[in-house]
Amino acid sequence: MGQNHLDQLTAVDASFLHNEGESSHMHVGAMTTFEGPAPPINDFLDQIRSRLHLVPRYRQKLVFPPLETSRPMWVDDSNFNLEYHIRHTALPDPGDEGQLLSMVGRIFSQRLDRSKPLWEMWLVEGLADDRFALITKTHHALIDGVSGVDLATVLFDLSSEPRKIEGGEEWIARAEPSSAELVAAGIRGWIGAGAEVVGRLARGMTQPAAALGAVREAVEGVGEVVWEGLNPAPVTPLNVEIGPHRRVAVVRNELDDYKRIKNALGGTVNDVVLAVVSGALASWLHSRGVRTEGMELRGLVPVSTRTADQHNQLGNQIAAVRGPLPVYIKDPVARLRFVKQAMDGVKESKQALGAEVIAGAQNFAPPTLLAQAARLNFSTRLFNLIVTNVPGPQFPLYVLGRELKDLFPVAFLPENHALAIAIMSYNGQLNFGLLADYDAMPDLDFLADAIVEARQELLVAAELAESVIATAEAKVEAKERSLAKTKRTTKTKTKTVGAKAKAKPSAGAKSRKILNVGALKR
Repeated sequence: MGQNHLDQLTAVDASFLHNEGESSHMHVGAMTTFEGPAPPINDFLDQIRSRLHLVPRYRQKLVFPPLETSRPMWVDDSNFNLEYHIRHTALPDPGDEGQLLSMVGRIFSQRLDRSKPLWEMWLVEGLADDRFALITKTHHALIDGVSGVDLATVLFDLSSEPRKIEGGEEWIARAEPSSAELVAAGIRGWIGAGAEVVGRLARGMTQPAAALGAVREAVEGVGEVVWEGLNPAPVTPLNVEIGPHRRVAVVRNELDDYKRIKNALGGTVNDVVLAVVSGALASWLHSRGVRTEGMELRGLVPVSTRTADQHNQLGNQIAAVRGPLPVYIKDPVARLRFVKQAMDGVKESKQALGAEVIAGAQNFAPPTLLAQAARLNFSTRLFNLIVTNVPGPQFPLYVLGRELKDLFPVAFLPENHALAIAIMSYNGQLNFGLLADYDAMPDLDFLADAIVEARQELLVAAELAESVIATAEAKVEAKERSLAKTKRTTKTKTKTVGAKAKAKPSAGAKSRKILNVGALKR
């Protein structure tokens, strides 16, 4: 899948458009901060302009075929204006992080204009400690979290010396298609999708055993997804009617802390993340007077289905599974063990495969039917909140010689979901970005503090486990040294006894010695 004129949205991409409303915005992004003064705006614009050809979709807008004969398509925007998408602003004194977070909240409260390419970037000056920020906002129909890491090639460098990018010829937009051309392109899309299915069927006929196995797994996967839907997520203060306005909070973490916890207590980094989120949500629910006995929240955990050869392509290739958030478990170690066991079960199950099969089937659904199915995918019956963890680069990145210091991802809020938690690792950090409805969660900072406390609980438990393991290993080593010493002592004694036995004369020798002495006397 390239990034071409008249590309049709996939069913997953289109679902984000269908789920967008006045209060539920489907854009995602990040708040990033850099050391050093901000670059001049013209230099920054030139930097983006020289690299924009690497992501042609950023100069394309959506068009909608007449009478909804097919899904929307991407076409070149003949009125593309880079200065519209790159915004330049500054914070007033003192330029602290609270002011920056308020600005991020306001920016994410505003829907993107669908008549233009679906992205914005804000260059923010005036931060304290001689820093500046970049705030990015991109519609989810354009990009998902995993491919988003690849898009850093547009902006970031691996060293403080900006690299030269080849191939940035003058861009000329292709003509916007007529209604008839849109209908024809939609028909070609249906034919292409049908041909792909026929191709799969043909391949299946050549390998019937493998094909039957794949079909059986797909059916089982769909069944597991349906079963999950029949077991609704619990009702909580997180699932209320939301408005258009947003709050944002951030939590800084060290990736090594999470690795230390998983190495000492078991699981993966993602298991530790879900356990920390569970503990923090439990504290937050208690602060709201909600009883959590027997309550297990559901987190919507996106899973990338992107293959290695698709890694530089835009568009969403993701499936979503329901991750457990056991807020009823008080002990942090027991909570982590539960999450690990449950997520192991999810990985062994076919939830992700089932979700992918359903998404693939939606490629054949008429747009009106697809819109209804998309709304079901984001139903509060299925999950309480989004929790997405995206791996990022573990080395420093630069923009025009300025080093990126902090990166905080920002997710989106579906209808009737007041909280989304996005996590991303970068250069030894594992930072959380919390997005919440402004009115439903005035206590978002409480939750941010609770995340820190939940992490510290697990760190203390990990230190204790390390201490117990170290003590046990020391005892084993001491016992091994003692046994080795005993063996050496026993061996030495054996050699000594043997030597003495050789040195001690026998009875016959003594008798001969006495006789010899007597002979001398005679």
